[in-house]
Amino acid sequence: MSFRIAAYAVCLEQGRVLLARHVAGSDETTWTLPGGRVEHAEDPFHAVTRELSEETGYDGVVERLLGVDSRVIPAAVARAGVEHQNIGIFYRVRVTSGRLRAEPDGATVEPTWTPIGEVASLRRSSLVDTGLTLARTRPATGHVTPTPVGGLIQH
Repeated sequence: MSFRIAAYAVCLEQGRVLLARHVAGSDETTWTLPGGRVEHAEDPFHAVTRELSEETGYDGVVERLLGVDSRVIPAAVARAGVEHQNIGIFYRVRVTSGRLRAEPDGATVEPTWTPIGEVASLRRSSLVDTGLTLARTRPATGHVTPTPVGGLIQH
């Protein structure tokens, strides 16, 4: 089994959410939240703003912890063909400065402020739904029912 801890930024502004297109292959793209792997010895609190800056060009400040999501991706649908567990830590992040741009030489392109009402029609990572649900419901436990998917990208 592979394992990853990741931090995700839920940036909301004027009825819009900041998303970025993730390129997984030559023709497979999906929308996702800015964020990614927490590096060895890195605090997730700092990882989320580092990832935001790398992927969008924006600087931001963490306003609050939204919650934690744990999901296991079966080997049959995981990219590497082995069972994978992803622990996602979701933060509400406010953009403070910077200029919107794509990640240089990265897998995340086209960062875009997307109207929340349009999210349901996008091919997106289930992480988007989890982050928006956490931001909307603010559960005391920081936990929401997992999105029923066979992998991280299924909408």
